[in-house]
Amino acid sequence: MNNMKREAEDDGGKVVHFIRQIINRDIENGKNAGRVITRFPPEPNGYLHIGHAKSICLNFGLAEEYGGRCHLRFDDTNPVKEEQEYIDSIIKDVRWLGFDWGEHLYFASDYFGQMYECALQLIRAGKAYVDGLSGEEIRRYRGTLTEAGVNSPYRDRPIDENLDLFERMKDGEFADGEMVLRAKIDMAHPNMNMRDPVMYRILHASHPRTGDAWCIYPMYDWAHGLEDSIEGITHSICTLEFEAHRPLYDWFLDALGVYHPQQIEFARLNLTYTIMSKRYLLQLVKDGVVAGWDDPRMPTLSGLRRRGYTPAAIRDFSERIGVAKRDSIVDIQLLEYCLREDLNKNSPRVMGVLDPLKVVITNYPEGHVEEFDAINNPEDELAGTRKVPFSREIYIERDDFMQDPPKKFYRLAPGREVRLRYAYYMTCTEVIKDEKSGEIIELRCTYDPESRGGYTQDGRKVRSTIHWVSVPHAVDATVRLYDSLLTIPDLAEADKKDYMAYINPDSLKTLSHCKVEPSLRDKLAGYRCQFERKGYFVMDSDSDPTAGVLVFNRTVELRDTWARIAQAGE
Repeated sequence: MNNMKREAEDDGGKVVHFIRQIINRDIENGKNAGRVITRFPPEPNGYLHIGHAKSICLNFGLAEEYGGRCHLRFDDTNPVKEEQEYIDSIIKDVRWLGFDWGEHLYFASDYFGQMYECALQLIRAGKAYVDGLSGEEIRRYRGTLTEAGVNSPYRDRPIDENLDLFERMKDGEFADGEMVLRAKIDMAHPNMNMRDPVMYRILHASHPRTGDAWCIYPMYDWAHGLEDSIEGITHSICTLEFEAHRPLYDWFLDALGVYHPQQIEFARLNLTYTIMSKRYLLQLVKDGVVAGWDDPRMPTLSGLRRRGYTPAAIRDFSERIGVAKRDSIVDIQLLEYCLREDLNKNSPRVMGVLDPLKVVITNYPEGHVEEFDAINNPEDELAGTRKVPFSREIYIERDDFMQDPPKKFYRLAPGREVRLRYAYYMTCTEVIKDEKSGEIIELRCTYDPESRGGYTQDGRKVRSTIHWVSVPHAVDATVRLYDSLLTIPDLAEADKKDYMAYINPDSLKTLSHCKVEPSLRDKLAGYRCQFERKGYFVMDSDSDPTAGVLVFNRTVELRDTWARIAQAGE
């Protein structure tokens, strides 16, 4: 965060990172007639995660900032791995983040016919050929980083023969893997991607959108630039792994003589204690390590949404981390800081007891109930107050009491007085234990009737204020406490072949006997709030308030390590 403060900012306070600099320069030079058209091009073979959110916010954000537009385009070139479920989830996630593509929803499959015609153009120009080598042979013939590749024996087929074979590939005469179409570039090129890359492979697989109309499917490198060109994209913003593919992107478009967008690469997001590999995430789902793509421990947008993350927090995080040209890893505490900043301003406060210990206030009238005004959100003047019932019997947190407290424990103890939030001063007079186990099962206390509202007439002070819930009014709830899926900060430093060894066995803890205040009884799934002193929570989709089933997921704890780190570094 401190580094970002040293970067140049525009009048709107946004960091003028290198992509903004490129766009500003293009506009100044009249390039693209001042137009800015970007795209977000996900493959529909999995759910989007927090790393994709950075790209979404960047592409849609820049388009909005410069008065342009951003296309949502699905690169559905591999029917074996693509499903409608993924398409639907991606559309939902992008909309949830707050972005809209209007009428500009596209699919690579929309252009299969045009891509085929462009391939014929390259064949006729002697720049593509049908290769009969096996996949293993193609890999072997490519050479290495230090040794040039070897030309395929099929590289110099006559043009007419290539045209005939390619058409027969399209018509389904050959088996999967029997032939491919390759670009004819340079088998000695220092960039391995330029050594006669494969453009089409045979896949006798039904496509989610085109059905069985095609049995040859374009490779991503061939499709990518053509899609951008057809759609008139001005700035094709990709993650850094595509930098080595840019010469191929340029070669295809130049060889075809079509409109040529500019590809720009930026460093992808890597987050501590977070799995970002779609392949690993899919494996976690398949192996049942998590409950699905929307498991709140997953870094998927659907998982973060279910955990209680907000679109505003993710957009803020994406802007704060900036855009870099080199890979790095971002501390997850920064993401949590952005989340707390948003939740603190917008989440109502409630009282919930996660590990209840019963307290009987012996000098409080039996059967009497009174209500106290509780502030809904001290950060929001318009949030108002709510009524919280109070009675002779209440629940407090078990860890708010110690029978033999250490020196710096200021909460409830025998003979000690504390303030009950919004209610009264209370003093512990007796501890009741289970005769067999010795476990504390109940406390007997007295209250000061003159301290109503939590303030005394004589002005005496106490060191601690604790929260509570009235026993006869308490609502049963289940609370899920989540932790990181990984036990190490960076999976890149681990043995990826055995990445399961680094999965945190304590990433989920379920508390099934929690008590919450009655105002939560009628809330719906997705309701966010702060349990005072315990953290931010969201009501889970597993809840059924009509049946009295309330399930809350802890979104994030109240502590804010990142804010302290940032302040110390200033």
